[in-house]
Parts: sequence; structure tokens; C-alpha cells
Amino acid sequence: MKNLEHIAIIPDGNRRWAKKNKLDFILGHKKGTEILRQLLDWAKEFDIPIISIWGFSTENFNRDEKEIEFLFNLFNEKIDEYLKEYNKHKAKIRFIGNRSKFSKEFFEKIEKVETLTKDNKGFQLNILLNYGGRAEILKVVNELKNTNEEITEKLIENHLYTKGIPDPDLIIRTSGERRLSGLMPWQSVYSELYFVDKLWPDFTKEDFKKAIEEYEKRKRRFGK
Repeated sequence: MKNLEHIAIIPDGNRRWAKKNKLDFILGHKKGTEILRQLLDWAKEFDIPIISIWGFSTENFNRDEKEIEFLFNLFNEKIDEYLKEYNKHKAKIRFIGNRSKFSKEFFEKIEKVETLTKDNKGFQLNILLNYGGRAEILKVVNELKNTNEEITEKLIENHLYTKGIPDPDLIIRTSGERRLSGLMPWQSVYSELYFVDKLWPDFTKEDFKKAIEEYEKRKRRFGK
């Protein structure tokens, strides 16, 4: 694979999929989590060592309280389910975002998952929860505003949520939207973008493969 180490995904369209199929929005989110479960197999097959997926943005807290409660209950349930499978495959799981709004129970659970999988080296899944690109940059600014150190790119990178994770080479967004909506604004400056018209619950291994094939055709110059 041509320097393809990290793929980030914006899995958009769960609610629209449910509406299109005349189902409750809850079933759209449940269907979407099943695609996430398959990503491990796809990533291993195509030799992609790192996948980042946006599960819940800072802006998503503006949604209906019933939907937010359901989503975090679903995350809670699926984390237990995925942990067994990912640990079996020696996969590392890391959660990225602001954890201050999480319940004590949920906070402790994700900390436990990270601890249990931190030494796994076969594959890494980064799940973005309560993540927003502007919020991430504000976090860095507030942490560095009183520093006496010279502000360098390296110093900023060391204060990002993604510290220690290489920038995404490829970003995939489903549902036909052509924007990043704040996904990793610092990290994505040289990422290749690939947009898919399908809604996330309809996304398949073949779609994943097509995105990789398209990436392989592109020439990355990094401003040179």
C-alpha cells in the first residue's frame, strides 16, 4: 500500500438511512455500529494499521436528549462487545475527544478499555467521542497561552488529542456531503479526501476498497 497508514472516517447518514427505510432513528444508529465492527476485518485485509472514526461530535450534544442518551447507551453496550473481539486480534483502542461531559461510569469504562488494549500492536482503532476540531484547537491554545516555550508545530502536536498518532493519509466521508465539518483541522491539511454518496449503514467493503484504490492513483506532493 502506497504510504497508507491511517484512514479517518466520517460515518455520516445513520438517521437519513433510518428515515429512508421508514425505521426509527435508533435502528439507523444500530446498523451503523455493525459497519464499525467490520472495519477491523477490512483494515486487516487491506493492511491499514490505523483507523479513526468519528462517533460523536461536540455539536451532537445539541441533539434531542433522548437520542443522546440512546447513543451513549449504545456506545456503552458496543464497547463491551468490541473489546473481546479487538483484544483477541491484538488491536489497540483509543478514545479521542473531551471526556468532561461523560458520566463517571462511561469515563471509567473507556479508560479501562484503553488500559487493557494499550500494548496491542496489530491494529489501532481511534474512536472520536465529543470531538470537535475547533474545540481541540481551543484546548491547545488555552494549554499553551502561558507557556514560556517557543510555539512550534511539534509543541502544538504534542497538545492535540491525537498526540502520537500520525496524521490521516486518507479521509472518507459518507452520505454525499462534501465537507469535513471540523474533523482534525490541524491534522488533515495534507490528507486526501474521498466522498461517498452512500449513507453509512450502506457502506461496504467494496466501497472501502474503492477509496483505497482512488488514493493509490493520487500524487501527494505536500507542497513541494
